[in-house]
Amino acid sequence: MSSKTFIITCLILIALNIYLFVSAPPPLVEAKPAGATVSIERVFTMVEAENDAVRALWTQEIVGTGKKAGLKFNEDWREPGIDAGPLPALFLRETAMSLEKNPVRLSLFLGSDYPINKANRFGGIQIEKFRLLKLSREPQFFFARDTGLYTAMYTDEATVEPCVECHNEHKQSPKNDWRIHDVMGATTWMYPSQQVTFDELMKIITALRQGFRDAYAAYLKKVGTFADPPPIGEKWPREGYFLPAADIFMAEITRRTSAPTLAALAKAVQPSAATELVIPAFVPDPKSQPVQTIAFPPSQVSAADTVAPSR
Repeated sequence: MSSKTFIITCLILIALNIYLFVSAPPPLVEAKPAGATVSIERVFTMVEAENDAVRALWTQEIVGTGKKAGLKFNEDWREPGIDAGPLPALFLRETAMSLEKNPVRLSLFLGSDYPINKANRFGGIQIEKFRLLKLSREPQFFFARDTGLYTAMYTDEATVEPCVECHNEHKQSPKNDWRIHDVMGATTWMYPSQQVTFDELMKIITALRQGFRDAYAAYLKKVGTFADPPPIGEKWPREGYFLPAADIFMAEITRRTSAPTLAALAKAVQPSAATELVIPAFVPDPKSQPVQTIAFPPSQVSAADTVAPSR
């Protein structure tokens, strides 16, 4: 690695590190990495990795240990008088609903060929790709002409017995012989562009993390209506009948996801040798320190000095 390559790589990591580790980053200002784009397949891989980590956190640390502590989780959790929270698939739905309200055009849903909710049934090219997904268990990337969106599907497997039991016993389930490790559905991401700029990539990650926060905030809002609400603060259900505050929950998400996301981003950003590379230097508080940019003129950035993409 040349010295220029090392310096540029470090600066990208520093900028991304500052950006991802603040809980509420300021708006992008003059973040125009001309020629630096990332394929949507790589973006899908990044957001899916973050989603996997958050879903594991929710399933294990909130639902799993929460049930042992006395918390309840139910598909009808939003109904008045039901003192319960969302099941893992419904937490994903809450995240998806937040994304729908965001101007960033990243879409997310959990579909299947045997869904409990008929609205989640795959059709057209989606069902074809889902069949391939079930056979290979490898992510499927494709362009859906009917929607005009680039799409990625990832397996949603039955990893714990409660999921299997719930689907097998549900009165609206079209299939009642699910087994552990079956592919029950696919986490599906969609976006309108094949390539995204560094600016767009940052906004996508920000929108997704806002979706996680909104999903958890919706749960805490419902908890406030419980007849016997658990204390909300720094403690987790593994410590008893408690729930972490939104900031504590998001801090744990950051701890679990930011390092791998930073590594993936550093590998994915490939500045053009013929254009200026501008890396946004984000700051936690825009009132106390102006947002700056670090720019490299085209003459100082050669093809040998760019950050090579992963294969």
